[in-house]
Amino acid sequence: MAFPTSALLLLLTACSGVFAGGLEPQIPSVASFKPSNGAFELAPIVQIVVDIKYAARGTPSLLDFAGTFRDDLQAVVPYVALAPVLESPFVPDITFGIPTIYLTLDTAHEYKLFNGKPTDEGYNIQVSKSSVTITGSAPLGVWWGTRTLLQQAALQLGQGKKKVSFPAGSISDSPGWEVRGFMLDAGRHWFEASFIGDLCIYASFFKINELHLHASDNLWNPAFLYGEGNEGWKHLYAAFRFQPPPGSPIEGLVPRKNESWTKQDFAAMQTTCAKHGVTIMPEIDTPGHSLVINQWKPELMENGAPDHLNLSYPETIPTIKSIWDQFLPWFSASEVSIGADEYDASLANDYISFVNEMSSYIASKAGKSIRIWGTNEPSKTMSVSKDITIQHWDFPGDDIPVQLLKKGYRVINSEQFFLYLDGKTSEDNQFPQELNQDLIWAGAPGGKGWAPNIFSPTDPTNNTTPDDPNLRGSIFALWNDWGNNATTALEIYYQLARSIAVFGEKAWAGSDVRQTQLTRAQFDAAYPLLNAAAPGQNLNRVVKSVHGNIVLDLPGAYTSLKTLIPSVGPPYTLSFSVKPDSKAASTGLLFSGADSKLHVANLTFEATGQLYALGYVLPTNKFTSVSVHATREYTYAIINGDKANPHYWYTLMDIWGDYMALGNMSFAAPTAQIGGDGFRGTIKDIKLTLGG
Repeated sequence: MAFPTSALLLLLTACSGVFAGGLEPQIPSVASFKPSNGAFELAPIVQIVVDIKYAARGTPSLLDFAGTFRDDLQAVVPYVALAPVLESPFVPDITFGIPTIYLTLDTAHEYKLFNGKPTDEGYNIQVSKSSVTITGSAPLGVWWGTRTLLQQAALQLGQGKKKVSFPAGSISDSPGWEVRGFMLDAGRHWFEASFIGDLCIYASFFKINELHLHASDNLWNPAFLYGEGNEGWKHLYAAFRFQPPPGSPIEGLVPRKNESWTKQDFAAMQTTCAKHGVTIMPEIDTPGHSLVINQWKPELMENGAPDHLNLSYPETIPTIKSIWDQFLPWFSASEVSIGADEYDASLANDYISFVNEMSSYIASKAGKSIRIWGTNEPSKTMSVSKDITIQHWDFPGDDIPVQLLKKGYRVINSEQFFLYLDGKTSEDNQFPQELNQDLIWAGAPGGKGWAPNIFSPTDPTNNTTPDDPNLRGSIFALWNDWGNNATTALEIYYQLARSIAVFGEKAWAGSDVRQTQLTRAQFDAAYPLLNAAAPGQNLNRVVKSVHGNIVLDLPGAYTSLKTLIPSVGPPYTLSFSVKPDSKAASTGLLFSGADSKLHVANLTFEATGQLYALGYVLPTNKFTSVSVHATREYTYAIINGDKANPHYWYTLMDIWGDYMALGNMSFAAPTAQIGGDGFRGTIKDIKLTLGG
């Protein structure tokens, strides 16, 4: 095997040793591990080698995945200095004394899902004293193998070990189900493309392979939508997130261009996700949930239901096809979702005809199949095509999933009882803030825990077996029913972070098939370490402190100052004193950062495009001391040391147009710049410490 002379001079010999404990329990658990003698120790210099025969195979290619793996390994194990990735013929165990991680393919090997169908996502890892070889039947399987290796390293370092050792032996692993995803409601809450890319990177660490992107929808206010003579529907928040180019015949569909993704935005987001093994599954929801389309073209509206399309109107279906014509070339996924839930049951035949026509149209236009949300549309003469995957979400709102499976429909489990979250709150606390751990671990019949084959917590006849040939897998969902102002993007991440990890275990390994599945105690021990170590993103907004828990300590007086710290995640305490000039007491910024801003006026936080006023007016020409305390659940201020009267930042949410609800807000500390945007005054004694 040929190595550059410079690399040879830098590479060190791997140390041998005994790894007594075997593999650390990780998320998701691996299917099998057969130990042998010795260990592969990650020395200060390690080489990653890609089998040149397969380096260009796939999109992303094996070489692409190797490059990302190299960056991630450097991030997870800081003491390692990695030489550039090499392409070379693969010769097992020939390392010339150099610690080497090989990535290669065995295209003849067949990995299988629980139902016996082949999968490209399985992998083997062979560990000897001198090398680690990760083999898959396709590049994606090798990628998941690199996640296993990274997690083992992160768990060891997180437990205080100074060096990482992989126990010698062989790992064989593959997922139980094809679809392992999470859904993000971006139709009712705006998210930057960079944030969605970071979510993909984080989810990939736990072997999640899909992000279902619900990209069009509206708030639901029955009085505005269905009140007789009420035209409030014209102004009710509704959004379509894909931005057509200027001059497009459907340009008017996007009323909020600053809250939509251009083709370039989406391509970058899609590429980032794909580079980490995650496919974006785009959804444009019709013929229900279509208010944004009817606000653009009211003539398409079903009489008395502004959020429904009139499918019998001659221009409706051609208009929907024109929307897909614009955006289908954007999407790299082999499937798309047309939504198709909660439509008028009295128009069942119209609905079924529409769904089948769109399935045929999208297949002929782009070679893609479609998914729909499960909706029981009662028709005695028509049925939805079996070419369509049905995403079950509700009993009894759609067909019973076990009956659909028996009829030959392919089904994805998104049963709301187990798998629904709602941003910040839900009506009568129907849905938890994160996936309910009691339900996930022991809430299914028999107490074995939830898995994608479990649809009902109480009725075993409504569940199927893990090897059901038509059960494709599962997607859990985070909805944003209360819109943009209910949460910040980072608060959405806080809801998703642990949920993604526990879902990753259950969607990959199940609950009662493999002997190696995690216990709840093992998961609880591993998760904090893996959440902190997940590479490629910094959604926790972690920063290094300069001394102890101090991030900033600026005792001087300032009118404007830039720092090298874009944002700091909670928990933190940000304290300062401020004296606005009388001429500009209500304008300008005290602090600004990547995720939030703190305005002088009413001590107003700004995040995700929304304003949240504390309602405190700073006096002019005198200093006021302010101490901002934040956790992931709330943010409050202590003014002039008055701890008995904390001031909380709240949001006011409209719950289904029925009542208003207060919610606490959590903000990242805005630390990129002190002062600015016209601020005139003095800020002094600035200190930011970690801990709320």
